[in-house]
Amino acid sequence: MISSDDDRHAWERPGAFEVAPGVHRIPLPLPNDGLKAVNVYAISDGSKVVLVDAGWALTESQELLGLGLDQIGYGLDDVRDFYVTHLHRDHYTQAVAIRRAFGGTVALGEGERACLEMIRNDQRNGDIDRLYVAGALELSETVATWSQTQGHDIEDWADPDVWLTDGVDLPLESRTLRVIHTPGHTRGHVVFHDAEHGILFAGDHVLPHITPSIGVELNRPLSPLRDYLASLQLVRAMPDARLFPAHGPDTASVHVRIDELLAHHRERLDETAAAVDAGAHTGFEVARAIPWTRRLRRFDDLDTWNQILAVHETVAHLRVLVERGWLTETPVDGISRFARA
Repeated sequence: MISSDDDRHAWERPGAFEVAPGVHRIPLPLPNDGLKAVNVYAISDGSKVVLVDAGWALTESQELLGLGLDQIGYGLDDVRDFYVTHLHRDHYTQAVAIRRAFGGTVALGEGERACLEMIRNDQRNGDIDRLYVAGALELSETVATWSQTQGHDIEDWADPDVWLTDGVDLPLESRTLRVIHTPGHTRGHVVFHDAEHGILFAGDHVLPHITPSIGVELNRPLSPLRDYLASLQLVRAMPDARLFPAHGPDTASVHVRIDELLAHHRERLDETAAAVDAGAHTGFEVARAIPWTRRLRRFDDLDTWNQILAVHETVAHLRVLVERGWLTETPVDGISRFARA
């Protein structure tokens, strides 16, 4: 018998799985302790195939993508277009690497243009400064030692062939995909809506098992959570569709999961305000005062990368509370301090 935990991770198993007529989900591996796989969606389109997202530019990942495509009658040289939901390396870099080796056209949201340039130039000062302002001084010093491109070919961060804008239709032979700008996870994140077939290729905007991290990028906006909540409401106002996420199994309803995500953030805002009331006044202090992940882990038990994400996410919630008039934000010696309004 498969346990519930095993079943939760069944989507990570390699292969090509038909999730709709003419659409196959191909999970590819990630070299992380947290997320183990990313979904690439292969859309059969006549003699060619179109991919939504592409995976991380790793040898094992490219080999498994090639095997998955072979199962459905294509090769890597049959990929005509890569439609990438956002700039993160587990979605973008393999598209560029495969384009370089086999051809094909890479398309990415217009809003990712500035961040892509910052990655190529290794401009980390903004992220270092934001952690300092949050009171996470040791984490700020740690990030200063990192390189965004360390261990990866800078050529994998080349420009796309096409910059996608909100509302444009992408006509395929088998269907039409509409580009919808959904900032929050990143500034330029987009989803692809197949209205005729009731499908949403959601990238990291809506995930079935986890809540997407907010503003994970070098050119982080002032209020990424405000942007994310607005994007969720935008997609919630559309007709419901089947959810094809980047991480996790496909599910029957985008609306159901959005309602859960909105409820989660309402609860998180309440927890954040309560932590300030209890005496935590910086982003770092609040992050240490509240639980993390569905297992309710302590901040100090998270690895360094997830601590950084936790601090950024906490500040995003604090900033929304300021915007809503619940809290005030005051700089003291370069560090933001929050208090009840």
